[in-house]
Amino acid sequence: MLNKKIKNPFAIARVTIIIFLLFLVIIGAVPSYLRGTWAWMNPPEITNIKQLRDLRQKGLTLPGWQTIEQEEIPIGGHKWLAQIIQKNAEKPVLLLLLSQKDHTDRPEVEWMDIRGRERWKSDSHRQLKFNVDSASIVARFFRAYGQQGFAAVVQWYATPSGGYASPMQWFIADSLAQLRGSRIPWVAVSIKIPTKPAADLETVEESAESFAKTVQKTLMEEIFTVSG
Repeated sequence: MLNKKIKNPFAIARVTIIIFLLFLVIIGAVPSYLRGTWAWMNPPEITNIKQLRDLRQKGLTLPGWQTIEQEEIPIGGHKWLAQIIQKNAEKPVLLLLLSQKDHTDRPEVEWMDIRGRERWKSDSHRQLKFNVDSASIVARFFRAYGQQGFAAVVQWYATPSGGYASPMQWFIADSLAQLRGSRIPWVAVSIKIPTKPAADLETVEESAESFAKTVQKTLMEEIFTVSG
């Protein structure tokens, strides 16, 4: 079974990437360890932590969109900011935000927590890839359905230089950044867009990507680029 997996070209590529990342970590970490300044023992502070904390209270003001309702809600032991947002006469969109609260805070199982709260079923899982300026974002994109109807869901961990679908990708990026004396701040973003019953994701992909770009761009301009 293992041999069959290794022979798979995608499995070989994945193993190669992991080995390469481990190599980068090792060559970056060893000099710090030998100097007795192990970077991960005392991780650097987050320079824009105030903006990240304020985001939990104030939310985002998105150009062209109006916030109808906004409140903090408990999800999985954390307090998320829930914003119900509408553009013109379109159906309201639910935007959930969870930002880093201190320099030790890290993403974990946020997507499972939301699934548990929503009690939805899902299918048509795939990635939604898009760019905002020079930043590349790879988000989770799937159809959710349950007692509240059908919806398209987009989820990713937004950072100043892009976004990841998985917390592991953030962990690797942040670990490498610490070796350079910096950090990768993050905001978990979940967007729920109502759709017609059993509608294919393709019917809402363009609007979902457009809204996700607006959220990422606003985070980059108003949260991640401001320090102090």
